[in-house]
Amino acid sequence: MRNTQRLDKVVSNFGYGTRKEIKAMVKNGSIKVDGQVVKDSGIHIDPNSSTIEINGEVLNYKEFIYLMLNKPQGVISATFDQRHKTVVELMPEEVFHYKLFPVGRLDIDTEGLLIMTNDGDLAHEVLSPKKHVRKKYYALINGEVIESDKKAFAEGITIDDGYKTMPALLDIIRSGITSEIELTIVEGKFHQVKRMFEAIGKEVRFLKRIEMGGVLLDESLKPGECRELTKEELETLRNSAGKGLFI
Repeated sequence: MRNTQRLDKVVSNFGYGTRKEIKAMVKNGSIKVDGQVVKDSGIHIDPNSSTIEINGEVLNYKEFIYLMLNKPQGVISATFDQRHKTVVELMPEEVFHYKLFPVGRLDIDTEGLLIMTNDGDLAHEVLSPKKHVRKKYYALINGEVIESDKKAFAEGITIDDGYKTMPALLDIIRSGITSEIELTIVEGKFHQVKRMFEAIGKEVRFLKRIEMGGVLLDESLKPGECRELTKEELETLRNSAGKGLFI
């Protein structure tokens, strides 16, 4: 099915101005569609198959976009907030018109992998509690994490509100007064990782998400930087729903 839209709407979504301003651009002969100068800003086109040029610059139309963000601490996973900087404010200017939102959330003091998109269907698939999409975290823990903790996490941890979490995979990298661990969970309860460790008498000192749905955080991204997902990463994310923990 052809996805036809008004030309002025498509161009406006790229941040080129209001429909009134775009109408003036058309009047000046600044816009071409498939090599032809446009005379009417209200014509319907298929942006997926038509080539749109503005003053010789070809617009790269995409209906959906998928970005990997290395979320820094001190920024909240929201589209708007009156007190704190949001992850949307970290997005490059050239993608503002996509009206991106975060797929899920990371706490304000948690950093790492966050997917940004405008694809609501994908976000629903990844976030649905029934899909059991894996999320892996690296953490520094105040307290000695031991082998019996691994077993407890594998059986599920009863947290402060009485809820018993689903099985989680705890890997101990280094055990000591401060322990270094990786934890894989398939849920997204509020402050879940912190509450799981609190339930066994330990405290999360630093938390970073390093994987989601099989997509690994690109370690070349500095905190606050982002890039588009590759086709392979997007396919991995799409196929992650329902695979569970131990695969």
